Amino acid sequence: MNNSLKGLVAASTMVLAGAANATIVTVFDGITNGVASFDSTVTGAGSTVGFDIWAGMSSGVSIDRGDYVITQNDNGSGGVSSSYGTMSGQVISINPNYPNAASHPRTDPMDYFSSGITFTFDSAVNAVGFEVGDWATCCHPETELFMSFDGGAAIKVASADTNADGLFPSQVSGANVYEIFVAAFDDTGDFTQVSFWGNGSGEVLYAGGQLRYALLDQGSLPPSGSVPEPATMALFGLGLAGLGYSRKKKKA
Repeated sequence: MNNSLKGLVAASTMVLAGAANATIVTVFDGITNGVASFDSTVTGAGSTVGFDIWAGMSSGVSIDRGDYVITQNDNGSGGVSSSYGTMSGQVISINPNYPNAASHPRTDPMDYFSSGITFTFDSAVNAVGFEVGDWATCCHPETELFMSFDGGAAIKVASADTNADGLFPSQVSGANVYEIFVAAFDDTGDFTQVSFWGNGSGEVLYAGGQLRYALLDQGSLPPSGSVPEPATMALFGLGLAGLGYSRKKKKA
């Protein structure tokens, strides 16, 4: 293939990738499988996974972990525990709370934001995942977990209507436990803050164990849908037309 054909193919590929730039991907699985899914997504996008096993932490509103700071959105009432179940490291209790939970239909995820935690990174990221414990054990139907990047729209990373929805094999014993790994990817941009919270008011919720994070190139995730949008198809057609023109010109 000559250079002109290579350039046209690359241009057509960039058009398709550009239409896929608004890709948001989530992970909701057991810890072992969830970590594997996160890592494979990051490496598949050509990036490198950073990770931190939580240890040596003391309770406080803000906890400095070197590459990032953990802030409790409710000014530190949750506290740090040495461990929970078979999770990889220390955890922070972020029990969902809303003043009018008894009568509130949980239609707005932001009502519970103050119960969560926020990670502020020294360097930009757009992929973050961690472990969650004791989730989906009560407060049905539809207890949910959310993440957001730089204060943007809430991304639902998990939802449970029954206790069974939160049960996964333990990474140590093989028994079923209420321990999961959740993550969110957003390759529309680069971010420095990622928040996490739940809306199951009345349930106990632990977050932490380990934090995995990465910065992916914008548009590096696979398209979220398999059918290109009409505008994308039209632009792709222009690229194919250009290929045909190049071939005719070379033949002439």
